[in-house]
Amino acid sequence: MSEPSRFDRGHTDDLMTFLTASPSPYHAVATAAERLEKAGFRQVSETDAWDGTSGGKYVLRGGAIVAWYVPEGATPHTPFRIVGAHTDSPNLRVKPQPDTGAHGWRQVAVEIYGGPLLNSWLDRDLGLAGRLTLRDGTTRLVDVGRPLLRVPQLAIHLDRSVNADGLKLDKQRHLQPVWGLGGDLRDGDLIAFLEQEAGLAAGQVTGWDLMVHSVEPPAYLGRDEELVAGPRMDNLLSVHAGTAALAAVAAGGGEGLPCIPVLAAFDHEENGSQSDTGADGPLLGSVLERSVFARGGSYEDRARAFAATVCLSSDTGHAVHPNYAERHDPTHHPRVNGGPILKVNVNNRYATDGTGRALFAAACDKAGVPFQTFVSNNSMPCGTTIGPITAARHGIRTVDIGVAILSMHSARELCGDADPYLLANALTAFLQG
Repeated sequence: MSEPSRFDRGHTDDLMTFLTASPSPYHAVATAAERLEKAGFRQVSETDAWDGTSGGKYVLRGGAIVAWYVPEGATPHTPFRIVGAHTDSPNLRVKPQPDTGAHGWRQVAVEIYGGPLLNSWLDRDLGLAGRLTLRDGTTRLVDVGRPLLRVPQLAIHLDRSVNADGLKLDKQRHLQPVWGLGGDLRDGDLIAFLEQEAGLAAGQVTGWDLMVHSVEPPAYLGRDEELVAGPRMDNLLSVHAGTAALAAVAAGGGEGLPCIPVLAAFDHEENGSQSDTGADGPLLGSVLERSVFARGGSYEDRARAFAATVCLSSDTGHAVHPNYAERHDPTHHPRVNGGPILKVNVNNRYATDGTGRALFAAACDKAGVPFQTFVSNNSMPCGTTIGPITAARHGIRTVDIGVAILSMHSARELCGDADPYLLANALTAFLQG
């Protein structure tokens, strides 16, 4: 599958740029919004009245974005085609009282977000990024994208059995990063430092949502550079592909579109999606309903539109691991650069059914993109996505798909160089209806 990667390496180059520019969910949606603005989309406020005009629009709420393109001639009951994704990734997040330390070390107090591979955060140069809230209620993004923090691992001389017995990390005691020296610990040191980094006056910041991130840039890997190593592929790879697909569909002017294409990128998937910016919250339903009503629709029109709507829930999945092949289903071995994966679980951990498979197969066929199928080993618990949540909350037919990667939930993950491009093409064909 090396031909597709050589055919359009530019898409994967752009993904790497997107990953670097998006160290937090707040940065990710700002980056996506900037790209959609260049494609002619305009931001609308949830507190304003909406009109029913055609064209591209988007809503930002915290670390979530919902964008849609209304083609000329769309009726109040025109159905939606939705690409769903999430902006958050497992990591270490700063606590409300961040300044701590011991034995002459300055440290930052962090809490575990989601289900990260904890060992992947050890002995790694880390930056700090997120959102600062000011006294006047406005927010400011901040990104210290240089080596600032480090979680030092205990030397093997002090843990002689680590290689034989495995590394055991206490989440409270062993994961607090160091960021300097000094015995005089003062409350407010970290936030004062970030105020300076953001160009703010002292004492302006009264709230924060901050997280650490690896500052090592994404890179091509391997003899033929057919692999990509980078942070937050789960699930910014899908956010990037969905943004590119929606912009591509809008660039065609929407002529002949039988549907309204939508990108819904939610926050908080990694800890259950239950928030006002998560897939289990009201954001997507509110946006879709208001779009129907803004075009003069009734509740009946809303019901008709939703009944014909389809969502592709795009999230990363597991490529077969060469060192642990027995952990995978013996007849389903997704490979990197083999095209996007269709994710199936009969217990509805994924939302795909037979009709969904046929729909996704048709989109891939239209795009000339191969696809693979993923199902878990019966002896291994299956993960889940925003797919079942979207289907249950909104009554929308949903299909779970994604890209096969290795090292999922690591601080640095691994995918094939062709798969992001193939996914974007499949999503574009799907959004075109």
